[in-house]
Amino acid sequence: SPEDMSRSENDRPLLINRIDEEEEERAYDDTEKVHIVRDEDDNERDLEYGVGCGGAPPFSWRKLWLFTGPGFLMSIAFLDPGNLEGDLQAGAVAGYSLLWLLMWATAMGLLVQLLSARLGVATGRHLAELCREEYPTWAGMVLWVMAELALIGSDIQEVIGSAIAIKILTNGLLPLWAGVIITALDCFVFLFLENYGIRKLEAVFAVLIGTMAVAFAWMFGQAKPSGSELLVGILVPKLSSRTIQKAVGVVGCIIMPHNVFLHSALVQSREVNKRQKYRVQEAINYYTIESTIALIVSFMINLFVTTVFAKGFYNTDLADSIGLVNAGQYLQDKYGGGLFPILYIWGIGLLAAGQSSTITGTYAGQFIMGGFLNFKMKKWLRALITRSCAIIPTIIVALVFDSSEATLDVLNEWLNVLQSIQIPFALIPLLCLVSKEQIMGSFKIGPFYQTIAWLVAALVIMINGYLLLEFFSSEVSGVIYTGFVTVFTASYGAFIVYLIARGINFTPWRFKAESYSSYVLVYKVLKMKNNLSPSAIVVDFNSSNNTQIEKKCSFFVLSE
Repeated sequence: SPEDMSRSENDRPLLINRIDEEEEERAYDDTEKVHIVRDEDDNERDLEYGVGCGGAPPFSWRKLWLFTGPGFLMSIAFLDPGNLEGDLQAGAVAGYSLLWLLMWATAMGLLVQLLSARLGVATGRHLAELCREEYPTWAGMVLWVMAELALIGSDIQEVIGSAIAIKILTNGLLPLWAGVIITALDCFVFLFLENYGIRKLEAVFAVLIGTMAVAFAWMFGQAKPSGSELLVGILVPKLSSRTIQKAVGVVGCIIMPHNVFLHSALVQSREVNKRQKYRVQEAINYYTIESTIALIVSFMINLFVTTVFAKGFYNTDLADSIGLVNAGQYLQDKYGGGLFPILYIWGIGLLAAGQSSTITGTYAGQFIMGGFLNFKMKKWLRALITRSCAIIPTIIVALVFDSSEATLDVLNEWLNVLQSIQIPFALIPLLCLVSKEQIMGSFKIGPFYQTIAWLVAALVIMINGYLLLEFFSSEVSGVIYTGFVTVFTASYGAFIVYLIARGINFTPWRFKAESYSSYVLVYKVLKMKNNLSPSAIVVDFNSSNNTQIEKKCSFFVLSE
């Protein structure tokens, strides 16, 4: 029978449910999740398509709409001011020749984000929580510190970008530090919107993404880039010695460490019956579609920015000096005013990018801190703490560097280095976790998918390693600095090797000894009587305390 044919598949673990789950910090409470309404004829269709045997229900536009949201919040990291600066510099220096790389870099980013979403849906936990549970305490704390540093570096760029936009739109009336303070208030806007539900928050982000799309599409229409050169740039790979550094930058800034943590938490905002394997598969399918659409939109916005600056500044004396601070004025000088001056159109798009990315940064900070430290505190307090970690250094930066474009560019390079350093500490744990049956059950990725994912991760890590090498070779001098960098590099490499080695010989938390001597995993598939689900239990046979066993053992829920 179909049930017998699928038994071996359905007897594999689907997800983890611990007895003490209610005592842990969770990404979303049950009352906050979006309810996925089932159609009236779902039961008949389930039987018709055999979804109880492991398949997924047929496609529904209504359900796609209900699952739409997390992917677009995730896509904002592809549109933050740091990425926009990379786009405009790539266009000015390399013209249309790196558009193919932008497209493939976005595809690589999509692959990583789909793995993050898969991990969150299949396990019911986000990446920060799993890192806390699956790694030793010392390693988990190192990963937490690295994630926080990456978030702070990204947040400084985003807040500065938003402050630059405010300065543009007020004709310089408000200095950079004032724009930083105004942008800092977005965490309270975020908390206010979150009280009205996740769908309202997602609607605000949709408006901000739409604002970016309209603003940069308007610029695209005003600049009128060459259609044939654009098409050739997308379809024909081309690199030169002059564009190699910008090419490396295009790939390096696509994958943001905090975004990998964020997406694995966002996907838990939907109510999914994790006791039914086909419902989990359905959620993964819809998130895949939604995330793909979201990143296609982000690619088009990035393409608009790149081609506008390629048209206006490629092969000009200004190409090497253009940056986020002076880009608006250069656009105004090149394309003039008109009914809606392009300077203000650029400012509006940049403001939307900065505001949306800083709010998602606040969101990511909550999940990272809550997941790694298992803090149970009020959301407003946690948002205030995570926002302060970025805003205080950003205000200092704004006061020190407000009068100098050159020093802001140097600061931006250092911040890019800071984030590049952190990338392996998000990618390696993600790939190790999503490849393990003990963690993912039947939703672990297969050998082919693993190979592609590790190749992409290796490529991104090597590219960012190249950036680091280039940067330190030009910026670091002197015996003391060289010695410090050498020690840091050795420690950094050793920790990466440790993460990879532990991924190969992985021992998840439910098999760790802790205070017990040995665990034996016993699968007991129960018959479907009295509405009992198939289940399994981890038992310590060496313990004489039955109460202790009952409290500390872990339960798996198997697919029906």
